[in-house]
Amino acid sequence: MGPDEFRARFPGLATMTHLASCSQGALSDAVAGALGEFQDALVEYGNPWHVWMERVEQARRRFAAFIGAHDDEVAIVPCASDGAFQVVSGLSGPTVVSCELEFPSVAQVWHAQRDASVRMAPLDDRGFATAEGFASVIDDRTRLVSVPLVSYRHGQRLPVADIVATARAHGAQVFVDAYQATGVVPVDVRELDCDYLVSGALKYLLGVAGIAFLYVRRGTARDLDPQLTGWFGRVDPFSFDPTRVDFPAAARRYETGTPSVPAAYAAAAGIDLLASLDRDAVHRHVVEITGRLHAQLADAGERLGSPAGDDERGPMVALLDDNPEKLAAHLAEHRIVTSPRGSFLRLSVHYYTDDADVDAVVRAVAAYR
Repeated sequence: MGPDEFRARFPGLATMTHLASCSQGALSDAVAGALGEFQDALVEYGNPWHVWMERVEQARRRFAAFIGAHDDEVAIVPCASDGAFQVVSGLSGPTVVSCELEFPSVAQVWHAQRDASVRMAPLDDRGFATAEGFASVIDDRTRLVSVPLVSYRHGQRLPVADIVATARAHGAQVFVDAYQATGVVPVDVRELDCDYLVSGALKYLLGVAGIAFLYVRRGTARDLDPQLTGWFGRVDPFSFDPTRVDFPAAARRYETGTPSVPAAYAAAAGIDLLASLDRDAVHRHVVEITGRLHAQLADAGERLGSPAGDDERGPMVALLDDNPEKLAAHLAEHRIVTSPRGSFLRLSVHYYTDDADVDAVVRAVAAYR
């Protein structure tokens, strides 16, 4: 399926330029249909737990296959924050290394741990993370190194391989936040060599809010059992014994209460749609489109915070502006959907983004100036 055929699966794109997958992906006919199936099951069965649980497991299987993991290495969690907490709360008095490009949902969890020591890797003069910056704060006391695959702030694609190598040299575990990459940047947990990876469905995986996935490599060492738990974190969730707190050996031990069933329907459908594509073709398309967008905005004299190099940039171009919210509102009047964060207006692309979208936003920004 090429980008034009893929774009046709998103009815809203006929009247909208969608450049906000870094916040919420566009709605496909597949995901809309899946949400309808959730409603249909509720109408038909009244209490369709047997149907719902199969769809939850389908979402788990689809995500696991998408990142090159085994099914039992994936836990379903409500959000990235829960995934991060489940990881760090299993370590006793850890020293955690992070950086300022970490999304607050993850970084704030590290800082909130009462017995944790958090070291922040310095950024370079461009505001980018470097392997050298991480290496300067990783030592033999480090238990966990946390690194985003792509930064939410300005779209830098971090040098994860080099950072992982440094962590391994000091015996540290590695937590990768792939939320801003999964779906358009190839993600393979075996190649990343990470111990943990978290991602969610609502952005480039084309789902909706309410579900995230925590990958935990088989055999990963932990000091403590999870303190936050629930009936889905039991060996047999349907035994309904309130006094038994037994944990599965696999990643499901990190699950808590009832998952968001509608979000599981949407996640399975979104990942299914993406799995039908050539992932290398998707990545090439995204690199080409972001490169063109970056170049045209730079030629127009715009201040950009995202890296210029294709190998350093994720699926986003970050435009520096004195009032990003006002600029975003102006673009919205022209049916161009973007995502302001801090001092940046984020313009994120997907396989459905085309040259006409680039031209539209470049013209609209120029008109605003």
